[in-house]
Amino acid sequence: MNDETPVVLIVEDEPDLADLYATWLDGEYQVRVAYGGREALEELDEDVSVVLLDRRMPDLSGDEALAEIRSRGFDCRVAMVTAVEPDFDIVAMGFDDYLVKPVSKDALHQTVSNLLLRNAYDSGVQELFSLASKKALLEAEKGPTALSDSEEYQELDEQLAELRQELDETLGQFDEGDEISALYHDIGRGVEDEDGTSDPF
Repeated sequence: MNDETPVVLIVEDEPDLADLYATWLDGEYQVRVAYGGREALEELDEDVSVVLLDRRMPDLSGDEALAEIRSRGFDCRVAMVTAVEPDFDIVAMGFDDYLVKPVSKDALHQTVSNLLLRNAYDSGVQELFSLASKKALLEAEKGPTALSDSEEYQELDEQLAELRQELDETLGQFDEGDEISALYHDIGRGVEDEDGTSDPF
């Protein structure tokens, strides 16, 4: 492992679970572990590429820690890894991905890999991934009536459509074999149009 190996910060107040995640990722990444939100902010620096962040912690919640990470301007990708089922409040949150516990080793590795890949693209494409991930998550968790009644979801849908239109020229440069295209398909799993075809955007 060298200085170029990505740094992953695991933030989890259950020590056994935090250490398990660290064991799963150790060897492929430089892993740091924080057993609470305040400790996470102490461990965070410009070297951290990915933060795996629990939402429900006693000292400083994941939501508060996330807000602080973004307010400090750290350019890292953040995945919420939590037992808290997602609700429409996630639309306003600054995370990049959201995993509901229990999380498998493969899912954790895939999430970290995808988030690192997103770092290769500019902020507009990163925002597209984030919005599409939230849309897919809500569509997987909420029924059609709840979605149609939610102002947050409607605003998210409009934001996504506007951003996609802005980025069409850029995204058109990628074909089905590119890694970015593979990420789109990964984000869109489980989200289907009324005609049964998958379309994350």
